[in-house]
Amino acid sequence: MRVAFLGPAGTFAEEALRASAPQGAEIEEIPYASVYETVMAVQDGEADRAVVPIENSLEGSVTATLDALAGEADRVRIAAEVVRPIEHCLVVRPGLGLEAVRRVISHPQAIAQCAGFLRERLPNAETGSAQSTADAVRTAVAATEPLAALGPRLAAELYGGEVLAESVQDGSDNATRFVWLAPAGVEPEAEATKTSIVFWGFNDESPGALVRVLSELADREVNLTKIESRPRRVRLGHYMFFADLVGGAEEPAVREALGALSERVQTLKVLGSYPVLPAKPRR
Repeated sequence: MRVAFLGPAGTFAEEALRASAPQGAEIEEIPYASVYETVMAVQDGEADRAVVPIENSLEGSVTATLDALAGEADRVRIAAEVVRPIEHCLVVRPGLGLEAVRRVISHPQAIAQCAGFLRERLPNAETGSAQSTADAVRTAVAATEPLAALGPRLAAELYGGEVLAESVQDGSDNATRFVWLAPAGVEPEAEATKTSIVFWGFNDESPGALVRVLSELADREVNLTKIESRPRRVRLGHYMFFADLVGGAEEPAVREALGALSERVQTLKVLGSYPVLPAKPRR
């Protein structure tokens, strides 16, 4: 099985892949440079599956994943999810001390998750973005300038970096939801217990319009565990709404609710109906 992940080697996405891969499956790991490219690898048939981050407990949703699933990746569905604890390390090339660091790079979510540490320990250091945490570590270790990166210990070990500080994230309960993606029509390997949807195209400028739409869920006692909006990129004030529901799409209450919801909106897309996988411990 060819599995795409947000690369390069050593990312938290690769950790999530290895922690939740099907038992006994032969996996060919294929790194991609961005979340968009990783999702589209399944869309275009370059990979059988993909693993990407979708939500962090400190910084919220990974919008690149949501936008890709709602937009161009119309032949891709969420097949499973796994939640992983996230522990960031401050990594430099060997011999570079903390007092010498002038710039810190990482994925924007990682920079935000470690903002308190950076303010306290590196108040004069600039910050910069990288496509992924592992890419940041690889860049920092190879740099001649006084550069540090925020990323996994696995990446530091892979690229020969020195860890100056561990667990530098602002919350001890920092965790990320990762999702396994598959081509549409592929059945989940376990019973679906969660359903993710996106919908848009109702009279969202009128008072109470969203409440009336969501009443189709409440009236059938379908629990909504998450909802958020993203711009539809048509004109200001119009949004698409992402929601997570408890229950598989084939459960009677969920199926009825989705049918009723589809009659109230212009577009309803089921992003996936899937199980939540237990993660194997870190090796």
